[in-house]
Amino acid sequence: MFRIEKDSLGLKQIPSDALYGIHALRAKENFPGNSPFPKEWYMAVGVTKQACYLTYRKFRNAVEEKTGGNIPFRNISDDILDSLISTATDVSEGKYFDNFIVPAVQGGAGTSINMNINEIIANSALLAMGHGCGNYSFIDPLEHGNIYQSTNDVIPTALTIAVLRLLHSLEEKINLLRQKAEGFEKKFRDKLRPGYTQMQEAVPSSFGLLFSTYNDALSRDWWRVSKCSERIKQVNMGGGAIGTGLSLPRYFIMEIVPELRRLTGLGIAQSENLADSTSNMDRWVEIHATLKAHAVNLEKMSSDFRLLSSDISGEKILTIPQRQVGSSIMPGKINPVIPEFVISSAHKIYANDQLVSSLSGQGALELNAYLPLIGCTVIESLNLLISCNVTLLENLFKGLTINESSAYKSLINSPSLTTALSPYIGYHKAAEIAEFMKEKRVDIFEANKLLNIIEDSRLRIILQPGNLLKLGFSLDDLQ
Repeated sequence: MFRIEKDSLGLKQIPSDALYGIHALRAKENFPGNSPFPKEWYMAVGVTKQACYLTYRKFRNAVEEKTGGNIPFRNISDDILDSLISTATDVSEGKYFDNFIVPAVQGGAGTSINMNINEIIANSALLAMGHGCGNYSFIDPLEHGNIYQSTNDVIPTALTIAVLRLLHSLEEKINLLRQKAEGFEKKFRDKLRPGYTQMQEAVPSSFGLLFSTYNDALSRDWWRVSKCSERIKQVNMGGGAIGTGLSLPRYFIMEIVPELRRLTGLGIAQSENLADSTSNMDRWVEIHATLKAHAVNLEKMSSDFRLLSSDISGEKILTIPQRQVGSSIMPGKINPVIPEFVISSAHKIYANDQLVSSLSGQGALELNAYLPLIGCTVIESLNLLISCNVTLLENLFKGLTINESSAYKSLINSPSLTTALSPYIGYHKAAEIAEFMKEKRVDIFEANKLLNIIEDSRLRIILQPGNLLKLGFSLDDLQ
């Protein structure tokens, strides 16, 4: 069964029970891809519409009180407003999302997003009031659903709400992972391991020092992400098409953002220059750069775990949890799937960063037509980073084990340890021990015993964790 809907381009058949209408269907036909639109953004549009209807009601009531009931504009009755508010609230909770048919990759600066949701709200409200879908003489997607709104202020404002919520979640997830890294740093502070430069054994280090680098990197990420909200909290809601507020009541322009702030609990503010917030996208470039920096740190850390837990050389000094069978042909093979997931996600975010930057520069005069893909890309990166932090915490850090004895054995058998002796016996004598260790395949204590270069008791003092890990040496150390 179908219903017939009409727009300025003509007539179209719409499934009779569909909550979407002619505008959404044209968009679906014009943009035939199936790239998924973020539900978070859809829900944020719902709460933005809810705020609009509530603000309209306040405005209408204020006019009624001032004029004694003589309203000089089209009046939307309370029963229709109640139904619009209710269905917008449903959208804000994710309901009817299966009737949102516009893909992420689209043209039109977000008009299709706005119209699809207007149609969903209007048709849901019609059903709630006992009318059929498409009976727009009672509730119209434009006259009622879009009252005092423009795509160009509703959609970017909703994007800001969606991103602020995701940033809060990401901030929490980073901090949980950071706390876990800090726990490893404290627990293994003095547990020695070889340090590496260019994948070659270099100088003595410790697991505590290794995890301190992850802790500090995640701390920086945590701080940077927490500042992102400040960079994007100003919205252009109330600006209308290009930020001038044309055709909108001044009351509505002044009251819509406070209403939205009340509904969301977010610290959003109305931009001082609505035209700037409508036309320029640099804030998305800025915060996505922060997301990219976090992805870089997660990739580095995951690459380290993948390398240290590999089978390439010797006895493992670090083991990551075995999460799933790794091969359809090689029995018993287990792959480092968690680090590989994180590394793959990081590179997707690097690509996303280029996309956000290039499309943000494509704005023309008063508007950027590519906001839909910019927004979808930012949301995708946020969700990927949230997923990375969650899986690193739950599927890697919880279950990660340090083999202290193997690490210590590896270190004392490493010629790199002789670097610690240079201040005491000089470079050449230290090199002599190193070469002997390589040739005879013995540890540093056995090599020194056979070469008799330094007293064994003094050697053991020099190679204590506290002496190896302190920052530099003093004159007292040489006495």
